[in-house]
Amino acid sequence: MLWLQKTVAGPVSMEGVGLHTGQNTRITFLPAEPNAGLVFRVRTEAGEVEIPAVIENVPEGEPAIRNTTLAKGDVKIFTVEHVLSALYGMGVTNCLIELEGCEPPITTCGSALPYVEMIKEAGIVQQGLPASYYRITNPVAWRQNGIEIVAEPADDFRLTMWVDYDDPLIGEQEISFEIRPGVYAKEIAPARTFAFMADVLKLREMGYAQGGSLETALVIDDGKLAGDQSFRFPEEIVRHKLLDLLGDLALLGMPIQGHIRARRSGHAANAAFTRQLAKQERRSSRIFPRRNPDSFDISAILEVMPHRYPFLLIDQVRDLEPGKRVVGMKNVTINEPFFQGHFPGHPIMPGVLILEAMAQAGGVLLLTSVEDSRGKLVYFSGIDGARFRRPVLPGDVLTFECELVRMRGPIAKMRGVARVGDDVVAEAELMASVVDA
Repeated sequence: MLWLQKTVAGPVSMEGVGLHTGQNTRITFLPAEPNAGLVFRVRTEAGEVEIPAVIENVPEGEPAIRNTTLAKGDVKIFTVEHVLSALYGMGVTNCLIELEGCEPPITTCGSALPYVEMIKEAGIVQQGLPASYYRITNPVAWRQNGIEIVAEPADDFRLTMWVDYDDPLIGEQEISFEIRPGVYAKEIAPARTFAFMADVLKLREMGYAQGGSLETALVIDDGKLAGDQSFRFPEEIVRHKLLDLLGDLALLGMPIQGHIRARRSGHAANAAFTRQLAKQERRSSRIFPRRNPDSFDISAILEVMPHRYPFLLIDQVRDLEPGKRVVGMKNVTINEPFFQGHFPGHPIMPGVLILEAMAQAGGVLLLTSVEDSRGKLVYFSGIDGARFRRPVLPGDVLTFECELVRMRGPIAKMRGVARVGDDVVAEAELMASVVDA
């Protein structure tokens, strides 16, 4: 799998009250540079403080009472899980989150849906770099007092949540989703936070839930919903628990490939499990992809391209503007298998393989320009105007630049140029289709 780094296209803001503090607050999503991650910027009397949304900034030893807290020094922000869930679920990897107040606004919805609508209003832009991600290669488990969270290897990112409440209105509920932006926005984000009436009274005595109301949360009272509330989904409770889990997993600081199953988990368990994953990631012996990539290295190329030895002919993608252009590179060495026969004693890279390498760079461009490239392949259907200007020899470094001329549905046309240094060695127009594998 391949995740591209993404950020919001422009600033977008929302105002409201904090669920637990009841204070007026304002949140703004701002574009962030590649490799920035999700970072909160909090305005305090002493100035602005930036708090990266990573598990290391979740205080240990403090009870997670109905929310996830981030802290840096004496500055704390509360109830960040819905914001992080929305950004993570919509595929945003880099975002500066300005917060006026100590808690994001809950609004009149009580779910992550308002944040999803903010993201859609701002727009999402791909930043042309792969995102480092955590691949579950061996099962990882966290268990305590009947609560269980287990991560297993998988080809995608999937969450399964199971809850069991004595209240007859809920009982046992289970839900499972592959996490993609469209699925998240429709099936998960609208699920509202909830509480039992008896717990609401206790929370308010403790100073929490000051901004809560029947407009901002589902309230369950003796087997029924309070007031004239009604469920958006038959299993809205377990969907919201999955929403919270996703927000807490965002604190790993990178996308996840794997299947995570949770039973009866809440914020404290989610944080403990995410902390365990973070320790595993730090101990990992993985070399690629780099933590802060500045280009597509070979590992990232292998994630997006199906080609393998001896037919993978690009080594690096130096520049990528999804939907516009790509710059790829190949180191040509005497060890290339085709030099054994083309030609003995006078090695020259075959022109058809120069075009194939150019086409593979174009394939990276096309597969990163579609909304979801999983399960997709690029078939090349035509080559026009091919010209070869000079031979390519062992020791040359080939640079390919492909520009997307047009793309209508799955059909694309590109213009490609191959260079060694400043010299043009080949050029062509390439036609291709993005198809299901």
